[in-house]
Amino acid sequence: MTPTLAGLDACFEGVVPSIIATLAPDGTPNISYLSHVARVDDRHVALSNQFFSKTAANLRANPRAGLIVVDALTGLQYRLDVVYLRTETDGPLFERMAADLRATSAQLRMADVMRLRGVDIYRVDAIRALRSPVSRAPVPTIAADRLAAVAAVGAVIASATTLGALLDGMLASLAEQFGFQHAMVLLAQGDRLVTIASTGYDRSGIGAEVTLGDGLIGMAALERRPLRISDMSRARRFADAIAAAGPEENDSREIELPGLDAAMSQLAVPMLSQGHLRGVLMLESPARMAFTPADETAMTIVAGHLSTALALIDSEAAEVVDTPEMTAGIAGPAFQVVHHPFDDSVFIGGDYIVKGVAGRLLVSFLRAHLADGRQHFSNREIRLDASLRLPEFKDNLETRLLLLQRRLDEKAAPVRIARPARGRIQLTLSGTPVLTSEGQGHLG
Repeated sequence: MTPTLAGLDACFEGVVPSIIATLAPDGTPNISYLSHVARVDDRHVALSNQFFSKTAANLRANPRAGLIVVDALTGLQYRLDVVYLRTETDGPLFERMAADLRATSAQLRMADVMRLRGVDIYRVDAIRALRSPVSRAPVPTIAADRLAAVAAVGAVIASATTLGALLDGMLASLAEQFGFQHAMVLLAQGDRLVTIASTGYDRSGIGAEVTLGDGLIGMAALERRPLRISDMSRARRFADAIAAAGPEENDSREIELPGLDAAMSQLAVPMLSQGHLRGVLMLESPARMAFTPADETAMTIVAGHLSTALALIDSEAAEVVDTPEMTAGIAGPAFQVVHHPFDDSVFIGGDYIVKGVAGRLLVSFLRAHLADGRQHFSNREIRLDASLRLPEFKDNLETRLLLLQRRLDEKAAPVRIARPARGRIQLTLSGTPVLTSEGQGHLG
């Protein structure tokens, strides 16, 4: 059977470098390795224009070249007889390949070095499978009916009534339906993305932050397009995406991003709704070529459903009107809560809990409790409280509350928050808080 470009998708993943051979006017051959080759359609391929000057000069004199690509799943090699047609420096294809190169470069800490100058388009005149001295390796089985799997994940998303149930149910369904065991969800908060849910990691990383444009996660958010890497051999993990200054979060006020030390494949998909970036769905695997173009499409659909559900949950929670309830004093030992106003970070018993909007929310709850014994609050009254300096509505109050809830649970803090009903917050304490604001003294 004659090979077709459509059947060679595994050759264009960038796992095994491709080779281009050109001829000088005097017949002298020249060979160069290529970092990026992409299939344009059934008759054309695109090569990143980062050639050595000799290759470029040869192509100007003779547009015909030989291209060898390698199937990363089987090791089979194919020779493509190609003819140079033109160079593109803008447009959808250029932007897609430039984004892929930026993502790969960020993983290699070369974001400011490797830049795409142009995309060279070639016509493919012939494709030939090259003989191999070894038998063909078995092709790994890749999950089957993605349409049915997407529908199953979508049903889980549609049935969720709380943010926590939505995120946890979606991640569990991805593992069940697609076999994606390592995943995280980061939600947009201003110019950052904050980890709000994860599965399959040694640490949850709840509260870990990524700046827009940093690493694969930040780049996917900035570009607002899915980014996929199929072989991380040259960059063990996505260190550029980690915002942590060190392992001691009590000193740095930064939480380490979860991740696989031996990750080989990564897929970052932006979550978009009504033109707004809601966050990023990030998947990892210790296997090469774990995520296919079809998986990328499927996760784009899932991310769209998820972002819409996030907007709906936040909108519905905002409508609940609650009557403040009073509660008798709490019996139990006193515990120290220290608030640092410059970044609204909060420490309980010396342990860093949270900062920013979530930190302000916790301090507000504790102040109200210390003032009149309150333990019950509503989303609506929080939104109307100007002293909390909440960001724009689209930044999602429910996200901040869930972040706070999960950090308090993770730290086994003597103060927790529960969600007894939609739009309601309940403060639960196992002792008496002694609240101190740095530079302002005891507030309790």
